[in-house]
Amino acid sequence: MTPTIKLRWWCMAMAVLPLVFTTSYSTSLMTQMLVGILICLSYQVLLSQGGMLSFGHAIFTGAGSYAVIHGLNTHLFEMGATGWLWVIALPLLGGLTAAAVAAMLGWIATARSGTPFAMITLGLGELVWAAAWMFPDWSGGEAGLSADRTVTDPPLGMNFAQAWHLYALSAVYVLACAWAVVRFTQTPMGLMLRATRDRAVRVAFLGYNPHLIRYIAFIVSAFIAGIAGGLTALNFEFVSVDSFSLQRSGSAMLFTVVGGGALIGGSIIGGVLMVTASVVLSTFTPAWSAYVGLLFIWVVMRWPNGLSGMTPRDVLARANGWGLATAIGIIFLIEMTYHWVTAVAAGMPATLDILMVSVNVSQASHWSLAIAFTAVAYWLASRGRTASSEGRS
Repeated sequence: MTPTIKLRWWCMAMAVLPLVFTTSYSTSLMTQMLVGILICLSYQVLLSQGGMLSFGHAIFTGAGSYAVIHGLNTHLFEMGATGWLWVIALPLLGGLTAAAVAAMLGWIATARSGTPFAMITLGLGELVWAAAWMFPDWSGGEAGLSADRTVTDPPLGMNFAQAWHLYALSAVYVLACAWAVVRFTQTPMGLMLRATRDRAVRVAFLGYNPHLIRYIAFIVSAFIAGIAGGLTALNFEFVSVDSFSLQRSGSAMLFTVVGGGALIGGSIIGGVLMVTASVVLSTFTPAWSAYVGLLFIWVVMRWPNGLSGMTPRDVLARANGWGLATAIGIIFLIEMTYHWVTAVAAGMPATLDILMVSVNVSQASHWSLAIAFTAVAYWLASRGRTASSEGRS
């Protein structure tokens, strides 16, 4: 399936979903997923296309968020009928701000590739995060900055007070960026970027500058990340110094890797999982980050190309009952461990309900049963995979 066809299906899905999920909460959740897709798409330019693993991606989403919040606080959107155009253009301001920051920092970061690039971006990310705390008048300090995106007297009633207004705006930006990135990868610049990823020495031998190629890709990625950060600021009408944190950079990297190297499919999977884990899963369990970490380890070990690289045959090969039983056992062990470390240590009751089963973490028999069940299920699932592989061979 070509990227153009995928984008057409994507357009249809984004048009239909708001008609199915009509509540403000679901619309806001879908808007966050669109922003997550855009973050993963921007990271794809670095990782899957350029082979650059960055630990400072939050610099650019954070820069885009702050640019939009300061733009809203100028109150230019209150200037009559043209004010709504200012709000619509604000994510572009976030993208341009992030691109300008990348232009200043990128020449240093992209001087090297591989592990040195990752370490340089890690240092730059921590430097920007620390610097933001030093200018509380600009960053808002611990309290952060807030703004109001509502437009007065807009045409067609698009005052951005309703959730679907921002969803529509985010959908337009996501489609435009996805189309632009697909086209970018098909240009000579995109081809040289992938060649630099694979054989930088050969690219230099042909007369091209690998450093300059990586630098341009760095700016393109930052521009898209800045748009995503701007849409985030419009959605929450708030931004804080945590927007530059290493956790945000790590989240972008983690879910992009989990989604996989497929430009569109990997970004969609990564962005949806990003919001599902941090927003939906976190409402069911406080140990949600442990599940994310295990998913990341499992994908890296089993599927180096990410979930988007899985074929139906691969899914069927692992869709067995013992694999599901292993997952259930792991859920019990994680929830029991978290409850024992946090709740019991604080003097709270030792019992908890997991998947409608009552468990007492103070009883050794319950721990033994959970460990034995998980170990046996994993052993049987491994035997099933081995037999399936031998049957195919």
